Amino acid sequence: MKKTTPSQDFVRGIWKENAVLIQMLGLCPALAVTNTVKNALAMSAATFFVLCCSSVLISTFKRLIPKEVRISSYILVIATFVTLADMILQAYAPVQHKELGAFIALIVVNCMILGRQEAFSSKNNVFRSLLDAIGVGIGFTIALVMMGGFREILGVGTFFDISLFGPNFEPWVSRVLPAGGFLTLGFILLAMGYFEQRKKAKPPKVEAETVEVSS
Repeated sequence: MKKTTPSQDFVRGIWKENAVLIQMLGLCPALAVTNTVKNALAMSAATFFVLCCSSVLISTFKRLIPKEVRISSYILVIATFVTLADMILQAYAPVQHKELGAFIALIVVNCMILGRQEAFSSKNNVFRSLLDAIGVGIGFTIALVMMGGFREILGVGTFFDISLFGPNFEPWVSRVLPAGGFLTLGFILLAMGYFEQRKKAKPPKVEAETVEVSS
């Protein structure tokens, strides 16, 4: 594995290696619960909590976990924090807890979280593992809020339950249906690919050479 600095551990998960938009991980919650921004934020917060706590714990006790049972041990740790996240959401955000339903429990099998434990937390110290988890969590939140914002604005005509277009707006109901998640993600990826191609197509800037003329 290529050596990286702590700042690179933090930054790369936000956009360059975004779990949803680049690596295509964690798509189940990204497609299922992003019909509103509030639901997207609630799922992001729960996933962020589980990712950070499990990364710290696994990095701390990585030497005590036998290699033969490491995956099952990681899942057990993740499941413990998912249970805590589920109880916290139920106590402090009961509406979002009801909206998210079974998808909170499905955080246990989110390949993004398990993948970070196997690829990073089990091989690095606590500080770097926490930085990596925070970066990945922020990137995951950006992706979900972006999708939730587009779907809520077009599908309901609101943003955080604030009406944007007035009573005459005709909502695109398809955007808040399951198919709307696939369409929204597809359009986002299409736009990203388009701008990436344009960026590559630009000719490289040639720095003007300063020619010294001797008198």
